[in-house]
Amino acid sequence: MDKEDAQTQFGTTSSGIEKLKKAGRITAEVREYGKNLIVKDALMVEVLDKIEEKIIELGGKPAFPAQISCNHIAAHYCPDEEDKIVFSDQLVCLDVGVHVDGFIGDTAVTVDLSGKYNDLIKAAEEALDNAIKIIKPGTTLGEIGKVIQETIQGYNFAPVKNLSGHGLGQYEVHTKPSIPNFDNHDETKIEKGMVFAVEPFASTGAGIVQDSGTATVFELTNKKPVRNMITRQVLKEIESYDNLPFTTRWLTRKLGAKAKFALREMRQLGMLHEHPPLADKDKGMISQAEHSILIDDDGNVVVLTQ
Repeated sequence: MDKEDAQTQFGTTSSGIEKLKKAGRITAEVREYGKNLIVKDALMVEVLDKIEEKIIELGGKPAFPAQISCNHIAAHYCPDEEDKIVFSDQLVCLDVGVHVDGFIGDTAVTVDLSGKYNDLIKAAEEALDNAIKIIKPGTTLGEIGKVIQETIQGYNFAPVKNLSGHGLGQYEVHTKPSIPNFDNHDETKIEKGMVFAVEPFASTGAGIVQDSGTATVFELTNKKPVRNMITRQVLKEIESYDNLPFTTRWLTRKLGAKAKFALREMRQLGMLHEHPPLADKDKGMISQAEHSILIDDDGNVVVLTQ
């Protein structure tokens, strides 16, 4: 699919803005739908399947695989189809992305099934709300990070410093600018035409995440010729995702266990960027909140995923 003449950053076409707003509306609806599915005794993989089915039903496509990360896992947990995790008393972060012709909405919410982490959830949600209140053309990225940091620390928790919000481009989930979750003194200013996600994470632990476990989320970043017929078949399927992230489960559901063989070969060839689960290094519990934002050509702040 070709990109629109103008990118989502710095001067979006009117057609692109409407698609962006539609993606945002779908993402918000799917987030609330998914939130209500996260209940005790539900199977995680079935919840994610229903969320992705709802995205299609509402007229969008997944911008990335819907992800549910629990307890000390902050991001990028995406189960294989044989995963047997059942919800019980976890702290659950749901991260959902939707695109309409490449224009992306990205949002997240935290659900506490244990009843123990209400303040941790409030910390991330209030950090998001407070950040949005100060955002306007001319606000610096460091100022946004400072508000997030101060809000979370006001609850005696740690902001996760090595995760950040991010720009949203057409068919690009992570692009400039990087929106910090702490005061990094970045003097880069918010400008008209920017589209980005603000994404605070609050932790009871270190506030630093590290790779933990095996990746099931990938992006095709370096296409190469492959000879194996199975790998060719899997590569063709991956190319249908418009260079957006995908998960192992999507491939094995459609193409069977041979998809895992193809993924191994593609990793060995350096064709894939892997996104392993990210966990607090001290195993602190983590909450997350996220909205996507457009600064329109008049300088208005449009929260796309409310």
